[in-house]
Amino acid sequence: MKYILVLQWPGISESDYDALIAMEDRLEADLPFAHGFVDGHDFGSGEMNIFIHTDQPLDAFRDATLVLSGDPRWADVRAAYRPTEGNYFVLVWPETLLEFSVS
Repeated sequence: MKYILVLQWPGISESDYDALIAMEDRLEADLPFAHGFVDGHDFGSGEMNIFIHTDQPLDAFRDATLVLSGDPRWADVRAAYRPTEGNYFVLVWPETLLEFSVS
């Protein structure tokens, strides 16, 4: 896979972590393999992330939206992708996003 799509939310509490695991489980079950696969998560420094390896990051984001849009946390998602071997992110969501990093 050529890219890593990162879905990111604010997260500091145990309930945030539980929500992250639930969202990751839903994505693992419902994300079409043609658009990527979930490759784990991280939690810390006030943020939580889910990593999706994909050749089609915008299609994978669209699929993730379909899977998770019913979750109340989806409204706070930030998303960006980078080449697997790269360091610089391409911003995806929200449209007003100006910078993105993973701590």
